[in-house]
Amino acid sequence: MNNPTRRSVFQAAAVAGAGAGVDAIARPRGRVTTFVFVTGANGVAMGDPELTLRGHRTVGVELPGHGPAEQFGLAYQAPQDLGTLAAAPSPVSGVTLDDYVEATVNVVRRVAAHGPVVLVGGSLGGAAVTKAADEVPHLIDRLVYDTAFCCTGLRSPAAYLDTPEAATSLAKGLAAGLIGDPVALGAVRINWRTADRAFLAAAKEALMAGASEGEFLAMLNTLLPDESLLVSAADARGRKNAWGRVPRTYIRHTRDRMIPLALQDRMIREADAATPDNPFEVRTVEAGHAATAAEYRRISEILDGLAK
Repeated sequence: MNNPTRRSVFQAAAVAGAGAGVDAIARPRGRVTTFVFVTGANGVAMGDPELTLRGHRTVGVELPGHGPAEQFGLAYQAPQDLGTLAAAPSPVSGVTLDDYVEATVNVVRRVAAHGPVVLVGGSLGGAAVTKAADEVPHLIDRLVYDTAFCCTGLRSPAAYLDTPEAATSLAKGLAAGLIGDPVALGAVRINWRTADRAFLAAAKEALMAGASEGEFLAMLNTLLPDESLLVSAADARGRKNAWGRVPRTYIRHTRDRMIPLALQDRMIREADAATPDNPFEVRTVEAGHAATAAEYRRISEILDGLAK
């Protein structure tokens, strides 16, 4: 993602619009909408079965280094080998936001040939969808930020987490689950499979307070231990003439303890101020950062309503 040549090619395509080489495709209308999902930190590529049942196509973007086969090893199982786990090389070491954007744009280009595209980012995934929209705005029919970072007034997700609106965030409490030296690993590694009750209680409160114990632990066991050190501090601001022209929706989570509601609202206000002719369509759900199955049904309904 830090390859300047690769980025300049993407940017040239975005500026030229539909006439730019590989992006010069006829955009079909009246066909099935594809929802492309970009996960947040530590997540795996996933679609939405409910949207598929409703007649849409869904696909998750596999971000570089985020394949379960790359991150799940015997040392992470039970009983855990914590010494080996703490020292194992990370597949996301050196991975940048540009790499996430490239993976996202590649998926968007493929699915855009088959109909309208709705690009959905959750949490940290908001940074990737913003920059993907900078590259191929003409291939994206709508952006959706599902309690996700949308950087306009400040350059990065990390910068927003240092604002007064983020003062109540419980994100820093997850540091108790760190294992290994982030600098040496080139990654933030969290042992989500620990039996430490204090950490698990703190993680549940931060991520999924409304869930049952079983639902929370099931979610936790899907998370990858490693996330890149480089992504959250990268410049994730979109350009007004590219990202800024794509219609967008923000889904606010009222009980989010990672990206508090006040911070979500600040990002919405700043984005709207940057592109007053293209403000967010705002929806609200009663949900924590990671929605329970019951809470997510409302999100699926919102997404279904956005389909072309």
